[in-house]
Amino acid sequence: MIIKAEHKRLTVLHVATIDKPIKPDLGYGPIETVIYNIDKGLQFSGHRSIVACSGDSMVAGEQYVTVERSFGDYWREKTTERLKTTNLHLSRVLKRAKMGDIDVIHMHDAKMVEYIYNGVFCTPVPIMMTLHVPAKDSALEGTCRRWCNPMAKPPVYFVPISEYQKQQYHGLVNLGKTVYHGVEVEDYPAKERPAKGSYLFTIGRITQDKGQDKAIEVAKRTGSKLIIAGCVQNKPADKEFFEGIKSSIDLFIDIGKNRVKNDYYQKVIRPLLDCDKQIIYIGEISREQKKQWYLHARATLFPIQWGEPFGLVLIESMACGTPVLAFKEGSVPEIVADGKTGFVVDSLNDMIAAVDRIDNIDPHGCRSHVQNRFSITSMANKYLELYQQIVDNHRCKEPAVGIHRPVFETSRPLLLGGKAA
Repeated sequence: MIIKAEHKRLTVLHVATIDKPIKPDLGYGPIETVIYNIDKGLQFSGHRSIVACSGDSMVAGEQYVTVERSFGDYWREKTTERLKTTNLHLSRVLKRAKMGDIDVIHMHDAKMVEYIYNGVFCTPVPIMMTLHVPAKDSALEGTCRRWCNPMAKPPVYFVPISEYQKQQYHGLVNLGKTVYHGVEVEDYPAKERPAKGSYLFTIGRITQDKGQDKAIEVAKRTGSKLIIAGCVQNKPADKEFFEGIKSSIDLFIDIGKNRVKNDYYQKVIRPLLDCDKQIIYIGEISREQKKQWYLHARATLFPIQWGEPFGLVLIESMACGTPVLAFKEGSVPEIVADGKTGFVVDSLNDMIAAVDRIDNIDPHGCRSHVQNRFSITSMANKYLELYQQIVDNHRCKEPAVGIHRPVFETSRPLLLGGKAA
């Protein structure tokens, strides 16, 4: 991966989430995976990337440890201990930012931006916020117009991850640019020809929105073997949904502890393909494991039931040369080239009919599509352009001074959950 730096070397401070560690081999961790990929792209570009994160993280750039360990999951009760840990994380982020060498602060959690605008601290350093979640689920909803004020301090610039999401946040996207997520395509194994007669694959959090029940119906009505991978979070609705589809699953097996080696296909995948069970749930799997399951699949099913802002599953599957069958929801039409890298369909019957056409998709075309539009190189370059634009805009508004001002001036103790840090 080669990225040419066209501007002066920038120093970017990423304020990471601490639900899970920032590292390459995560099972379910979409935001953490994106932070890792941006950091890696910036590091390779010759710019300075600093990630303020938990100690169990592993980043490509510089790691600035704020707390010893991440929470380990997304869903949990808001306990006093959790609030204290989050307070500590943000307080130490501020300490790092005060060193005066940061050009741009890149945030990834809408709640943290809310604390900024509650008057917790002010900073002359511009802040970029990647909009990872839908507007209806975001802490930004209802306050965006105040934040879009060009005179607001600190200045915050919001970046959507798809054109679909950009429309949801109408009035908030003050740079007017979308930056799609990217993966390092060279890290993904590539198939040479369609995997005729192989299994269908679906991966994601087990929940109604992801549509695993629809994937099961596609498999049953086409006589295909289906492999289901993903975690079941400790949410009542998710657990209820999983209980509802259990009777349709023929085999439950946890393969998470099987490390990926040269014989992974023969020892792990092949026995499950040879068994007489049709619908198989394999639990949550790691990044390296899912590459193998993408690679050997005939197609990846993406029967989502909601408007997803961006599906990493789509580009990961296509990077392996595996086509995607997806419902026409959210950002899907922006990511999947219908008829070339898979099929974007309107209904369950259309998805079932598309199974017969999977083998017409060229694996090389799938991989090239990701390389051209959704690579780490492309993502990093687009973020670098926006960083530079932000820095230039900020310098034009700054008064001339003889000395460098402190980056942060804390106006009062950091407040989270109504308590002082």
